[in-house]
Amino acid sequence: MKMFSVTRLIYALCLSLVCLAIFFQGESIFPVRNQKPKFKSSGKELAVRFCQMCHTFPEPGLLDRNTWEKSVLPNMGMRLGIRTNGADPFEDLDPIDESIVRNLNIYPDAPLILKEDWDRIVDYYVQNAPIKLESQHLTVGRTKEKAPFKSQFITIGDNKLPKVSLLNFNEASSELYIGDNNNLYALKNTGEISNSWLLNSPASHIEFNENSDPLLLTIGQFRPSDQELGRLANLKIRENNQSATIAISKLRRPVHFASADLNGDNKKDVVVCSFGNYGGKLSWFDNFEPSKEHVLSNLPGARMVAIKDLNGDQKPDIVVLMAQAYEQISIYYNKGQGEFEEKKVLEFSPVHGVSYFELADFNNDGFQDILLTNGDNWDYSNVDKPYQGLRIYLNDGHNNFKETFFYPMYGCSKAVARDFDNDGDLDIVGVSFYADLKDPRESFVYLLNNGDMKYTASFHPDALYGKWLTMEVADFNGDRRPDVMLGSFMFNFNEMAKVVATTGISSFPQVLLLTQIE
Repeated sequence: MKMFSVTRLIYALCLSLVCLAIFFQGESIFPVRNQKPKFKSSGKELAVRFCQMCHTFPEPGLLDRNTWEKSVLPNMGMRLGIRTNGADPFEDLDPIDESIVRNLNIYPDAPLILKEDWDRIVDYYVQNAPIKLESQHLTVGRTKEKAPFKSQFITIGDNKLPKVSLLNFNEASSELYIGDNNNLYALKNTGEISNSWLLNSPASHIEFNENSDPLLLTIGQFRPSDQELGRLANLKIRENNQSATIAISKLRRPVHFASADLNGDNKKDVVVCSFGNYGGKLSWFDNFEPSKEHVLSNLPGARMVAIKDLNGDQKPDIVVLMAQAYEQISIYYNKGQGEFEEKKVLEFSPVHGVSYFELADFNNDGFQDILLTNGDNWDYSNVDKPYQGLRIYLNDGHNNFKETFFYPMYGCSKAVARDFDNDGDLDIVGVSFYADLKDPRESFVYLLNNGDMKYTASFHPDALYGKWLTMEVADFNGDRRPDVMLGSFMFNFNEMAKVVATTGISSFPQVLLLTQIE
């Protein structure tokens, strides 16, 4: 998913700078050109003060000096009405998105901060950032043996440019649902396409129900956008079925949803993550009714949601991963009668690049732990970051979480925990969307749990055959063991050409199927 981690940073820093400008300049902040500051603060004091008003403080060391100076800071300046060399913040927006952004006043015409204060902030970041970020260091042992999977390429139709945005396996029908651009396919484990649909926009998530049609979420615009073109609706697969019609439209770039009876009325409700871009929303809809929307957050960046009773009160709680400027995991505790209380349990810098999480009990203590990936790198700071990878946060029994494991992996987009070797503990598979394409070890990893959460990493050479945005883990071939399915996404033919030049590979499947070796 194109999430722009540095856009998250710019957005967060500038919101904070607006707060600071208001604080220092008094009642009027328009314009500030002729005003004198009441206080002379250093660049660090300014940065620390405004950042901590809204989010965790981004240290200069999170990015290299060139990225700060040439990319991040100029874009941040535009959000404050300071445009370097006549830069136009609207040049890449279509007319509809430009109108939305102008109405939100994301890029003001008049400066919101004194030039000398802005210069201090720029100097602070440029002078204190490293010339080059350090490289990642191994945290586990690596085996020379190939990961214990045999591979099979899945190519559907004559589409040369894979754009897989959805992979979900329907266990009841043994079908893998593949969303490729505006097409959706149901693939049997025999290799037969059992059904296909032409959609109005790419699919982002699907939920299967035993006695009714699946629920399908379409994103509207895949690229960053604030247009309300997304939709959650039934996917018709049965003739004359009695499924209740569901149609929630005008969603702002929705990427994920989960359903459960949230308010105890014996009717299913749904939580929808409208990721958006500059604006967004996290909402739940009572009984799937569009008129009964309850907004949990109006911030952009709602990435994914899980519903689980985490405090043992027999009421389902909502666990949400937020990206964009406010990178965090929050639990919305269910207080009953449709009321929720938010508690932030993990919080990260605005360039962390969170991309996926799941709940799992890694130490068998009966409490849900968190597996988290961070590697979103499709942005202005397309540089390798040493803090990208996958992490395990253990639950202390009171829903406080502490990092206990880190595997470094540039551009990590997703990780899934399963007992692949059937020894009673959880192993992990992880993929990267922004990997070094010269090295398959950066695209896919299998982490074998040796006990006591000590892992050994192995890889697969066929991971070179794609840019893996999506991953599903399920028993595809019916042997009662989990298999891995990777979905490839290439944004355009220019990106494909770079992959061809780097790897020498000229043909790419939509899906790489990895089944366990006998």
